[in-house]
Amino acid sequence: MRKLQLTLFTVLLLLPFCFTAASEPIPLFNGTDLSGWDTWYRHGDKDRDLFTVKDGLIHVYANQEHNSDQTFAGIVTQKEYSRYILRLEYKWGEKKFKPRHEAVRDAGILFHVHGEEKIWPYSVECQVQEGDTGDIWVIGTEVTAPVNPVVRNYSATGEKITRGGIPGKFNRFHRGYMWEVAGWNSVEVLVDGDYAKFTVNGHVVNEAFDMKYHDVEGDTWRPLMKGKILLQAEGAELFYRNITIEQL
Repeated sequence: MRKLQLTLFTVLLLLPFCFTAASEPIPLFNGTDLSGWDTWYRHGDKDRDLFTVKDGLIHVYANQEHNSDQTFAGIVTQKEYSRYILRLEYKWGEKKFKPRHEAVRDAGILFHVHGEEKIWPYSVECQVQEGDTGDIWVIGTEVTAPVNPVVRNYSATGEKITRGGIPGKFNRFHRGYMWEVAGWNSVEVLVDGDYAKFTVNGHVVNEAFDMKYHDVEGDTWRPLMKGKILLQAEGAELFYRNITIEQL
């Protein structure tokens, strides 16, 4: 009996440590190579190596010549995730590439990626772009978001609008704020099943509610609860680092 009591006491003593360890952020990028990630290319251009790892950074378009014609691509997690906080930092490089050589620098974080492996896959996007990082892009999905978001004071109450659906694969919630700074920027994407919140450099900038995917067989919309994560290469040199995920 005393042995059983000691065993139960030991288990109870260790439980808080077990839960603490499970909720700690873990690296999605090991700083050395792209283990745990796959690379998808537009038009099947797999001969173009657009993602280089060096000094703990993912360097996008590192070896490509400025103003040259380049494809789009993405690195995609091999695992799916549902409830988590994704954190990363990004910084723009100097080079830009055709066909976006005259446009603002663009990239993005796609989450709840599902369906066909292509560029760009069905998902919801936290935009990473000069001037509007934190915009929502709806890619073959359906999302509800506040009509007039109040920075630093978001709420599920108030007027909202739903965008997305079939046809019309690409839909956007444009905000027009600017929290990006020169050099490194931090982005946090909190995802809780069919809900998401975007934070840029400490400022909450967007929320997405009732995210849905189209069930082709049933011809109906169902809650979008999980999927892979994709980091974009979309015609602009940039760097990613400190990519972590914390399970909720």
